[in-house]
Amino acid sequence: MKTWHEMRAFPLAIRLLLVNQLGVNIGFYLLIPYLALHLSEDLGMSAAVVGIVLGVRNLSQQGLFLIGGSASDRLGARGVIIAGCALRTVGFGLFALGDGLAVLLAASVLSGLAGALFNPAVRAYLALEAGSRRAEAFALFNVFATTGALLGPLIGSALLLVDFRASALTAAGIFAVLTAAQALVLPAREAPPAGNSVLTDWREVVGNRRFLAFALAMVGMFTMENQLYLLLPEGARRATGWDGAAGLVFLVGTLSNLGFQLRITRALKERGSRARWIGAGLALMGLAFVPPMAVPGHGTAPTGLAETALRALPVLAGALLLYLGMMIAQPFVMELIPGFGRPELTGTYFGLFYVVSGVAAAAGNTVVGWAMDTGERTGAPWLPWACCLALGLLSAACVGRLHRRRALPGAKAPVPTAV
Repeated sequence: MKTWHEMRAFPLAIRLLLVNQLGVNIGFYLLIPYLALHLSEDLGMSAAVVGIVLGVRNLSQQGLFLIGGSASDRLGARGVIIAGCALRTVGFGLFALGDGLAVLLAASVLSGLAGALFNPAVRAYLALEAGSRRAEAFALFNVFATTGALLGPLIGSALLLVDFRASALTAAGIFAVLTAAQALVLPAREAPPAGNSVLTDWREVVGNRRFLAFALAMVGMFTMENQLYLLLPEGARRATGWDGAAGLVFLVGTLSNLGFQLRITRALKERGSRARWIGAGLALMGLAFVPPMAVPGHGTAPTGLAETALRALPVLAGALLLYLGMMIAQPFVMELIPGFGRPELTGTYFGLFYVVSGVAAAAGNTVVGWAMDTGERTGAPWLPWACCLALGLLSAACVGRLHRRRALPGAKAPVPTAV
């Protein structure tokens, strides 16, 4: 109830964007986690072709965030959000209706491009609309996003009892409703006149050394966050011998977000600098990978229900700490990004930030995957957890260094924004 009360205190535009993010994550997660299974088992595609389809979707999203951000700045965030949701409606509809490789690739490109458009645009609109309550707005945004990420796979697994097309059509229907709601309700905000070319704007953002240093410091945050889909679910499955244990990781996240996110952001907002809490959140995210080190290695299955529950506790404790760290850091990270440059380039800054995050997630997952394989081969199951611990502490130290050098927004003597 507190979350709904807080939500009603914001303008209509922000309320709609929060509901929009809930729907976006439900629609995305009820389909994408099951796409590889559909391509391989239902359509009989090889692993290489499945990898191409999934890779094209990811590349078309991560590689085009900067374009989506610039479009938001120049054309207005509202139109870009609507266009992104409409494109994803078409893309997910193609997944339902097409079996040929060409159609599936087109669906992947469209659904990826859709994310590249509306992800930075939504955050830019939210940042500009929320004003001084930006941190609380992004805290609520996290609550709705996490809830959608839990509900999506649950709805998707139920729809798969019918078939994959039912999941794809439902996801497309959700995005169609969101598109209509935004077109009808989301207020238009006039985009400022473009004084420079797009390339000049990009050079300004890319040349902002303070911003690039901050984005690189956040590599640890995105890599650790991605372990909610790789290392922690695998750790839960290995600890318990039960595939369904992976879902407990997301349940912990949703319940903790609903219970603590707003309280944490409100309590910390007026106590100390943003950099202090971002660094603390990153350090806590790193420490979250310590408890799972206590779980025995692969090949030692639990013998009963009590032992299964006992062995699940360290992994779930790690998941809880990871979510708490994200709850501390993420709203303040999102709040700081627009402060690195001109308000007219807010979307572009978010776009470049998510380009860096996409590269970070891919590289980080590669390193963690290597550590998982190496740890299993050498009898060192703690190795991937230790890698994530080190990365979290390193990211926290980098943010601390940027703060000491007065390189973050809000410092009294910032260095020049562009070079």
